[in-house]
Amino acid sequence: MTMSMIYRRFLVALSSCALLSLGAPPAAMAADSAGEVNAAAAALRDIATMRADFTQTDANGQRVGGVLTLKRGGLIRFQYDPGYPMLIVADGKALTVLDTELKKLQRWPVGNSPLGALLDPGKDIGRFGTVVPSFDSRTLSIEVRDRSHPEYGILTLVFERKAGAPGGLELDGWVTMDAQSRRTVIRLANQRYGVPVANDLFRVTNPMAGPHH
Repeated sequence: MTMSMIYRRFLVALSSCALLSLGAPPAAMAADSAGEVNAAAAALRDIATMRADFTQTDANGQRVGGVLTLKRGGLIRFQYDPGYPMLIVADGKALTVLDTELKKLQRWPVGNSPLGALLDPGKDIGRFGTVVPSFDSRTLSIEVRDRSHPEYGILTLVFERKAGAPGGLELDGWVTMDAQSRRTVIRLANQRYGVPVANDLFRVTNPMAGPHH
């Protein structure tokens, strides 16, 4: 699938989000939605390891790329292309953002981030996931929102139905919306599964920490 095709699917997913506010779905539709949500959660749980190229576009239209590495157990690493001074790593418990230029490190619980649904799909997608209506039967979009904690933001996961992917669903990317309504789009390409990934890849050293005596 080309990047332009994926981008169009993201636009379809975003434009159809408004349909969620039209009212409660019929019981049959709700049952189908629950099944799709469970299938998406299972597909993510089936990924032992994955590496993919990513393109990130922020609310200002700034676009950067890099390599995403994902490992079962809530481990993720966004390694940005050279020249972009940022590293994002989750070690299963905390999400760490390191600004390598300013040498500034921030860390908070994974569950307090929209990425919590990606890293702990059984917990968050199952409880807070809703299928976003789509006009493309090949695409499944799941919106994850904890309405009791709006400060966590909203995550919309976009999958392509693909026989060779874990659970028959390949993660194409996602859209995050923070509490200030700032949107970030992540698009994935060249997904590779079952690649060797060492746990050391998900450890970040605080650049401001002094030597221990």
